[in-house]
Amino acid sequence: MYKSPDIAPIIEEILDKAVKDFISSEEALELIKTTGSEYQSLIQAADLRRQELVGDEVTYIQNWNINFTDICTGTCGFCAFRKDPGQDGSYFLSVDEIVRRAKTAWNDGAIEVCVQGGLHPDVDAYFYEKILLAVKEEIPDIHIHAFSPMEIYYGAAKSKLTLKETLKMLKDAGLGSMPGTAAEILNDEVRKVICPGKLTTADWIEVIQTAHQTGISTTCTMMYGHVESVEHRVEHLEILRNIQKKTGGFTEFVPLTFMHQNAPIYQQGVASPGTTGTEDLKLYAVSRLMFGDLLKNIQVSWVKLGFKFAQVCLTAGCNDMGGTLGEENISRSAGAQHGVYTPPKHLQRIIRDLGRVPAERDTLYKNINPL
Repeated sequence: MYKSPDIAPIIEEILDKAVKDFISSEEALELIKTTGSEYQSLIQAADLRRQELVGDEVTYIQNWNINFTDICTGTCGFCAFRKDPGQDGSYFLSVDEIVRRAKTAWNDGAIEVCVQGGLHPDVDAYFYEKILLAVKEEIPDIHIHAFSPMEIYYGAAKSKLTLKETLKMLKDAGLGSMPGTAAEILNDEVRKVICPGKLTTADWIEVIQTAHQTGISTTCTMMYGHVESVEHRVEHLEILRNIQKKTGGFTEFVPLTFMHQNAPIYQQGVASPGTTGTEDLKLYAVSRLMFGDLLKNIQVSWVKLGFKFAQVCLTAGCNDMGGTLGEENISRSAGAQHGVYTPPKHLQRIIRDLGRVPAERDTLYKNINPL
């Protein structure tokens, strides 16, 4: 299939291996640098691997985002969402308001609420517990997907609890799963530039592995296209793969292309203006070939990519469209043009137009209903 005078023998050999086995980090780096016919063959190989592992269903979930505060003590250079206390536009939702929004989402068909917020000076792990208990009391059947590893790390420290104590307390209060955000690029030299003061690579890994050991599944992410190299991207994927081999706790991988327009590190001339479409497609494809059957679900972020290009990325090894969403504020504040609620029918149309089968899922991919 990959025999062509335009494809180097080493690339042909890697792709032949990729459609039935794992590729190494070194092989992934070769593939992520391909161009021309080799690039086309990479995309085709990833799509074949996707079809073999998960078939033609493209999943999505009916969910709703609740960002409970934009007040944050963090100093991430890519964030245009954060505000200082008292700054114009700053807000901090009450627990009652969070519950009200969750009830509205549930009544409108959402089966999951994703709850996240800034690192507010008055927030700790007990506040997170209070949110969970209040939402679950009113809507016991809703799945709460909440609190990034940075929030957990921050909340535990503020409450003088260990990570294990914090995560067990939150699980007992109703935490169903966690977003694997705050990963950005898992390389401390990169992190010193884009998010100084944020948890280190080792800290992020510890939070995630402790969550998995506590019985809390998480997603995993990569925010790329700023100051990192392709070598850093592959290094990041290898870290995630090793965690998955150890715990099996990741439900999906979500690549997040850098939204540069309003990001401080871009405005200061430190970061590049995000990625090109080819870079995005190569990352999706290489991710599929690195993860194989260890992590079967790879999500396209229509919030960051837009609907048309998200559809194209489904041809590069991806099988999930994410959620219907609502009130997505973090990406839009950074310059994303999408992020407001989209109805299931719109996602279904995009999926069917590609010749694939739309399917509604739950957060943990345990209940998938083709439509």
